[in-house]
Amino acid sequence: MSRARLVIGNWKMNLVPSAADEFVATFRGELGSPPSRVGVALAPAFPALERTGRALSGSPVLLGAQDVHPEKEGAFTGEVSAGMLKDLGVVFCLVGHSERRRIRRETEADFARKMARLVEAGIAPVYCVGETLEEREAGATETVLARQLTAFDGLSAPHPGLVLAYEPVWAIGTGRAATPQMAAEAHRVLRAGLSARWGAGVAGGLRILYGGSVTAGNSPALFAEEEIDGGLVGGASLDPKGLAAIVWAAT
Repeated sequence: MSRARLVIGNWKMNLVPSAADEFVATFRGELGSPPSRVGVALAPAFPALERTGRALSGSPVLLGAQDVHPEKEGAFTGEVSAGMLKDLGVVFCLVGHSERRRIRRETEADFARKMARLVEAGIAPVYCVGETLEEREAGATETVLARQLTAFDGLSAPHPGLVLAYEPVWAIGTGRAATPQMAAEAHRVLRAGLSARWGAGVAGGLRILYGGSVTAGNSPALFAEEEIDGGLVGGASLDPKGLAAIVWAAT
């Protein structure tokens, strides 16, 4: 099944709001008119969302966010709701990134609530999954991915706009990317799990991105794999020229 590609740049806790204008201007210049079958989004830190959104106005590049609180509103000092993100023009929002799992000890139950809030606000969740090095070396990759898919328990159909991102924890920020074959096999495992939940036709239409030390150099080989529908790009997304090259590699 032919699926449209997607590349999301995750800036993490980098780039102050005042740097957004220059980055976006440079990136749009390097990108030119993006290929029609490749969606593109930037996910800045919360303080830079409004500035980045304004800079992207009139562009096909979409606005993403890095996280969301699982409640609609209330006395949650320092948190950000799905409604706030929607009001800023956010289209995609990451959920379940390994850094949230590891540092904040968030669970599949937390992620299920976050995705529900996003869908209520009309924002597409980008659900991140992936195993640690210890889990891979123990041969537990499939078990880990199956556990992480329990965030969809109780759903008779996927969330509208749902995207998955396979990010092996051992490859994030280490410069050690999974081989295209390793990534593609993990994507097949995920798609089989989704198929068991919602049927092969539905699973075949869902996009699964690869994340973990994606660069302009390795992206052509990664994206050549039919199972890899694009990338969730971390460190390399801070280089506008390199990020533009990654987008074009997804064509």
